[in-house]
This record gives sequence, structure tokens and C-alpha cells, in this order.
Amino acid sequence: MAAPTLLTAQPDGGRTARRGSDYADLMRQVKTAGLLRRRRGYYATKIAVTAALLALGWAGFVVLGDSWWQLAVAAFLAVVFAQIGFIGHDAGHQQIFQSRRANHLVGLVHGNLAIGLSYGWWVDKHNRHHAHPNTEDKDPDIEIGALAFTAGQAWAKRSRLTRFIARHQRYLFFPLLLLEAVQLHVSSVQAIAGRGVRHRSREALLLAVHAVGYLTMVLLVLSPLKAAVFIVVQQALFGLYLGCAFAPNHKGMPMLGADDQTDFLRRQVLTSRNVRGGWLVDFVLGGLNYQIEHHLFPNMPRPNLRRAQDVVKGFCHRHNVAYCETTLLRSYAQALRHLHQVGEPLRAEVS
Repeated sequence: MAAPTLLTAQPDGGRTARRGSDYADLMRQVKTAGLLRRRRGYYATKIAVTAALLALGWAGFVVLGDSWWQLAVAAFLAVVFAQIGFIGHDAGHQQIFQSRRANHLVGLVHGNLAIGLSYGWWVDKHNRHHAHPNTEDKDPDIEIGALAFTAGQAWAKRSRLTRFIARHQRYLFFPLLLLEAVQLHVSSVQAIAGRGVRHRSREALLLAVHAVGYLTMVLLVLSPLKAAVFIVVQQALFGLYLGCAFAPNHKGMPMLGADDQTDFLRRQVLTSRNVRGGWLVDFVLGGLNYQIEHHLFPNMPRPNLRRAQDVVKGFCHRHNVAYCETTLLRSYAQALRHLHQVGEPLRAEVS
């Protein structure tokens, strides 16, 4: 069976960039530098090491037994789950193999089986995000019920709870991320149950295997109370890690109206933010700290993004396109400042 549409967003709604356009010029430079070539050795090592860490985590879980020290294992597994998610992300963008089927298989194993998230649902959602980042009514990543990213979204909140959250979202943003993994699991199940995913049977089976295996392991080793606490801590930290990795990318960057006609290159660059740092930041953020390069070339292998940065940054400078790059802490500060400003009208309402 054919794999789902891959995340290779292109300008002009998926059509090839016209000859002579800015993006076409940049694409030629990137191809000439060999930055779109697959890095199979890198990914073979990355997948093997991450799988070994997952096995190590669960082995340590069994060895420790019924102990509160298992909370340290929960934290470790939260990090490993996020790293597995980054590999699934790269597979969804066809960064690992030329073969669509091979990338699809890697995505299913890392998404559905290893961490319990629907790969097919996520591909569709993320594809729409890449096509229209930070665009009202088009980017699903800014259509979050608990948060408001524009004044219009803030005023649209109707219940007391959602309006309270919107008023104080600067302070509630990170605590809410503790629920991110739960939201992802629920959305995965809803998508499969609602026939919103291709290959539903395959995805449902792998999700079920993950859920049964995860719960069986935890309940066999831990007492009911410790098992419940372990699951809460592991899933909460998993969600927090994912949220902290994705938050710097677009939050607090310019928002576009639904009818915006900005060209592909500028739409991707102006709505994205890079995070400055060395190899540790690259590892922690799964390469997503090169968000500008990633959005311009979604199928560029992760280890090539750092090399592409100089090419893209120089190109943007020559064409007077603002290129945003900052530290991790400042990226969070900018995102929180934006959320605070959006909630200002609702705070004034009750002052």
C-alpha cells in the first residue's frame, strides 16, 4: 500500500518554484552544495543508539523493581520518547530514505509502536502546518483550544475556564505543556476512530500493542499507586519536553491572515525562529533549532541543517529578508511576551 503524503511542502501550494524566483535560486545553491543528499550512516547510528537507550531504560525499570526510584527512570524515558519522536518527525519528512515505504515504516515503528502516537494523523496535521505556518484558520498548530495566539482567538473564548487561561496564558503555558502528551494520545485515538487516518487497521494495531505493552510492563513491576505516579510523571515530562522543543520555532513570530499572499520563501522565513547553540542544543531540540532551514527544505536531513544555515542566512541578508536567531531562553521569553500581549484585552475586561 502507498504511504501517506510526505512532508515536503513546496511554494505555491506544492507546485515547483518558478524559474528565476528567489526560492529557486536558493534551492539551486543548496542542491549544488549537496545538502539534500541522504545521510544514511547518521540515521543508522541515531536509530541504533536511541533504540539502545530505550532498551536500557526499560531494563533499568525491571531491575529497580517496586521502588520510588522509578521516577528517575520515568524522567529518563520521557527524554528517550521525545528523541524517538524526533526520528519519527524526520521520517515523516522523508529525510532518512529515498523510499517512501521505508520512511513510512520507520515512522510507524517510532510513532505508533514505540511512543503511542499516530504517525498518519501527525503527518497530515504537520503537513498543513508546514504549508501555512502561523496562518490564521490554516495552521493547526495555532488552533489550540486552551491558548490564544491572536486577539481574535482570545475574544472567541466563551467559557470561564478558557477565558481565564487566555488572560493568564503567559504563566500557564509551561504548566499546560505537562498535558501535551495526553492531548497527543487522545487526538491519535480520535483520528483513527473517526476514519481520519489512512491504513487505520495497521495504525490501530500498533497503537494497541504499545498501550498493552506499556501498561503491562508498568503494572507487573510496580504497585498500583507507584504505577499511576510513574505513568503521570513519565507522560507529563514527555509532553513538557516536546512542547519546550516546539515552542521556540514559531511562537511569538509574526502571525499571517488567512488571505495572506506572501511568497513561499518569505512566509517560511518570517514566521520561523532559529535557536542559537552548539551540539547540545542540536541534540536536545532534535535539529528543530534550525527551524528556518527546516521550513525552507523540509526533506533536508537533520545533520545538514547546520551546514545549510550559512547559505540561507547569507541569502536572506542579500535579499533583505529578516532572519531571526536567538538563544533558547530568549526564544521562550519572546513567546511568553506574545502570549501575554494577546491576553491583554481580556485582562483589561476584568480590571
